Amino acid sequence: QVQLVESGGGLVQAGGPLRLSCAASGSIFSINSMAWYRQVSGKQRELVAVISSGGSTNYADSVKDRLTISRDNAKNTVYLQMNSLKPEDTAVYFCYAHLALTARGPNYNYWGQGTQVTVSS
Repeated sequence: QVQLVESGGGLVQAGGPLRLSCAASGSIFSINSMAWYRQVSGKQRELVAVISSGGSTNYADSVKDRLTISRDNAKNTVYLQMNSLKPEDTAVYFCYAHLALTARGPNYNYWGQGTQVTVSS
């Protein structure tokens, strides 16, 4: 059973920082890409940032230069450092992992339960 558990969400003032963490656990053979998505109530979930197993990253235009995604492969953990937060960053943030359970098996998509980030003006 694979689980992705997020932590680090909360309430922060505009301009402040926040760091999210997401640890994957269970019978995992390898993790390919990991990512952070966010969703505002009534809107579609959107990609915030993605990182490959080799460390290549991509970001949504709205968060470039303010948010930084990183990962610790030894810990199966992905991070999202958020700086200069804006009220429009308020959302539920979800962790995502594309991973394999066995050496020759298919890859699967897994999601965390989500963590609320609220930025006050």
